[in-house]
Amino acid sequence: MLRFLYVIFMNLSRAPYMIPKLRRMAKNREKYSEEQRYAYVKKAVHYMMKSGRITTEVYGTENLPEEGGYVMFPNHQGKYDALGIIYAHSKPCSFVMDKAKSNTFLVKEIVDVLDAKRLEIDNVRQNLRIINEITEEVKQGKRFILFSEGGYGKNDNRVQQFKPGSFKSVMRAKAPLVPVALIDSYKAFNEISFGKVTTKVIFLPPMYYEDYQGMKTPELASLVRRKIIEKMEEFGVVAE
Repeated sequence: MLRFLYVIFMNLSRAPYMIPKLRRMAKNREKYSEEQRYAYVKKAVHYMMKSGRITTEVYGTENLPEEGGYVMFPNHQGKYDALGIIYAHSKPCSFVMDKAKSNTFLVKEIVDVLDAKRLEIDNVRQNLRIINEITEEVKQGKRFILFSEGGYGKNDNRVQQFKPGSFKSVMRAKAPLVPVALIDSYKAFNEISFGKVTTKVIFLPPMYYEDYQGMKTPELASLVRRKIIEKMEEFGVVAE
C-alpha cells in the first residue's frame, strides 16, 4: 500500500493533464478508438511501474488467441494484478472489479476508460446482469480479465479456491478462456517496501469451448486453478 501511495505522489505532476484526458476519453468514446484509450492507460501504467521501480516479466503471449473475444482467469494477489496484465497484453482488454474499490484516485479513471465492470459483491441480481453483459460483449470480440478468487486478502503466491460462478460468462459465450499465472504481483502494491520488485505474468495455453464443453462450472474452476498452480510450480513457486 505504501508503494502505491508513493507512486501516486511521484506522478502528481502528471495528474493535471493525464487525469482530465482520461476523463475526456471516457466521456467522449466516439472521438477515441478502443486502441487509443487502451494505449493511454498503458502509458499511465508505464509511468506507475517506472516510478514504483516495478519490472514485470511476460511469458506466453504466443498463447493468446489472435482473433475474437476471450476471458482471462488469473490468480489474484493484489492491486497491481490488473495493471500487470494490461502491461503484458498488447490488444485492448478490460476487467471486472469490486465496485466498492473502483472509485479511488486514478482507479476510477482507468475503470471508466476501459469500460470495466463494477461488481457489487453481495448483489446477486446485479452479478447476474454483469455476467450477461460480459457474455454478450465477449461474443462481440471483447477481452476481459476476471479474478475468480474474488478478493485477494493475504494470498501472496498461494492460490485460493476459484468461484465456479465466475466461469458462467465464458461458458455461455462458448469462447476461449486463458488461464493466467501471476507470480510476486502482491509485492508491487501490497507489501511495505520501496525496493525494486520483479513480477511475472504468464499466459497459459487457452482452453477452447470444445475443451471444456460438457463440464460443470465447479469442475472447470478446479481445472483452471490446477493449471495455474502447476505453471507457478514450474517457476519454483509454492502456490498452495
